[in-house]
Amino acid sequence: MQLGTRWSSGDEPPAAVPAALRAQIAAVDRLLPADQLAHQPTPRWTLTWLEGRPIAELDTGVIVSLDADGEAVVRKDDDTGIS
Repeated sequence: MQLGTRWSSGDEPPAAVPAALRAQIAAVDRLLPADQLAHQPTPRWTLTWLEGRPIAELDTGVIVSLDADGEAVVRKDDDTGIS
């Protein structure tokens, strides 16, 4: 069994976050507009595991996961209710 974890956007991901996801997570963090974040709580990442694969989801609905080839991919969850 693998446990998930949470951390704030912009912080160093915990050791439990696989190296394969780290570069894309950092890229997403760099894209968050600083002026927007100044007026809202810092979004947090949640690492979970589905069928042995890591999935990191940001509170904003951005998801970083591994594809079938083990490459990190970034997508937006369109079912977040965030507009």
